[in-house]
Amino acid sequence: MRKKDQGSHSEAIEELSRLTGGLAHEMKNPLSTIKINLKLISEDLDKTDPKLARPLRKLAVVQKETDRLAQILDDFLRYAGRTELQPVTADINELVGDMVDFYMPQAQSHSITMRFGPCKERLMCRVDTVMFKQVLLNLFINAQQAMPGGGELIIRTHKKKHDTVIEIGDTGTGIEPDRINKIFDAYYSSKLSGIGLGLPTAQKIITQHGGSIAVSSEVGRGTLFTIHLPMIKE
Repeated sequence: MRKKDQGSHSEAIEELSRLTGGLAHEMKNPLSTIKINLKLISEDLDKTDPKLARPLRKLAVVQKETDRLAQILDDFLRYAGRTELQPVTADINELVGDMVDFYMPQAQSHSITMRFGPCKERLMCRVDTVMFKQVLLNLFINAQQAMPGGGELIIRTHKKKHDTVIEIGDTGTGIEPDRINKIFDAYYSSKLSGIGLGLPTAQKIITQHGGSIAVSSEVGRGTLFTIHLPMIKE
């Protein structure tokens, strides 16, 4: 593709992203109104009246699907948005440790044991701490979903040349070879729930930080995500 054609293509993609993002924003307002009115209708109906049992069940289905649509829009806006990083100098060990502590109760409630092995050295990087923690949360949730019967979630940090390396591994079901190259594709998901934007969003955030994220997996044994972030000199 010629440079001029590449520029036109990029501009078209950017314009499409802007339009779809605007459309998603416009959809959120009427959707919020629908959710509020569904809640008010539910509160007004007599739940003890047997004649209303079927309408109440149908109403609950509509409420559930409305909530799901709202989540889809939120996920899309998070993925498609032009997010400006607000980087600060931070020790990755501390950020990862904070998220391990935060997620521990959720993991334990699903019979998952979390193990954290931090690097003995400080791992200083320039990161947007909110976004970086969102990446970790996405990967923790992904690991949990891969271990429906429980297991181990193992997190390690270490230094490799000029990079900080974060490894997040699970003992879950693993990823089939024909799927592993697709997991960072937007809207690709093998799960019954979710729309497949968690991992693409994580990749987008890490790439914006000048880093990389890779995955390796073995069916029946588990999956390992490896993040590289450039270190800074203290």
